[in-house]
Amino acid sequence: MLALSTCWNSHRHTSGEDMLREIVDLGFDHVELSHGLNISKMDGILKFAERGEVTFTSLHNYCPQPVEVMTDSPDCYEFTASRPDVRQRAIKMSLQTIDFAHRLGARRIVIHSGTVGPMRGFTKGLIQRIINGEFVSKAYAEEKLRGVQQREDLSYVYTDRLVESLKPVVEAAAAKGIQLGIENRDSYEQVPTEREFLSVLDRLGPTCGYWHDFGHAQRKENMGFLDHRAWLQAIGPAAIGCHLHDTRWPVEDHCVPFTGDVDFQPLVPLLPAGIPFVIELHPKREAAQIVAAAERWRREFPA
Repeated sequence: MLALSTCWNSHRHTSGEDMLREIVDLGFDHVELSHGLNISKMDGILKFAERGEVTFTSLHNYCPQPVEVMTDSPDCYEFTASRPDVRQRAIKMSLQTIDFAHRLGARRIVIHSGTVGPMRGFTKGLIQRIINGEFVSKAYAEEKLRGVQQREDLSYVYTDRLVESLKPVVEAAAAKGIQLGIENRDSYEQVPTEREFLSVLDRLGPTCGYWHDFGHAQRKENMGFLDHRAWLQAIGPAAIGCHLHDTRWPVEDHCVPFTGDVDFQPLVPLLPAGIPFVIELHPKREAAQIVAAAERWRREFPA
């Protein structure tokens, strides 16, 4: 099941109908509604949905975007935040996403979980060292090791907070037959890490599954945090969907598939059959490249 995310074109449209029409005209009949969609687009999306021209594979939390947030910011409210009012806002906005997904017949919601607050910016610092040519330096290795030790020390605080915050969201999703896909993130300080993932999913129960982002996993492999293939061998059976994009060394992501460094052939078979592969791209990617990549994907990985 191949879909395209509205993150590619939502900024170009004021009308939800026009946004979806552009995607359908590229040959897609499955769509993910991404974060960053303001409330003004919702009426047009509902009208388009009523005509039955597309199937909504998933919604990316928060959808619609909170009215008080002026920029596209899926991490504006985190389930791991230290402030209870921020966590409560994350819960409330997630319940709104669940309601909208239910109206559209979407069965999956993609979740960003949160960040270990004291470590914000850690991964950006490592990336800057790589850009500066220090990837194999002692300084890079020492900084990375210090971060790993700090992250491990703080693990239980943030995973416990995440699980407690998500409980009402899981309950609401289960009542409406919707699965929550917790996405692997692109920064080491974000929650959960690969070491925490299976435990978190086990604690949250069957309503929650894993959402695999190819680009995020490849970024972490490029930085020396994981082996992409080995990670999928471990977590793949828990996957309920994917974000599909390519990367270019070291960390440029949201590239059109087959234009970067990700070797999809050994990775895709490690994921369950029938789950959605949602192409998630930077808005500057060209339509012709997207169409060509989709055609190649359907040839190489027929449903």
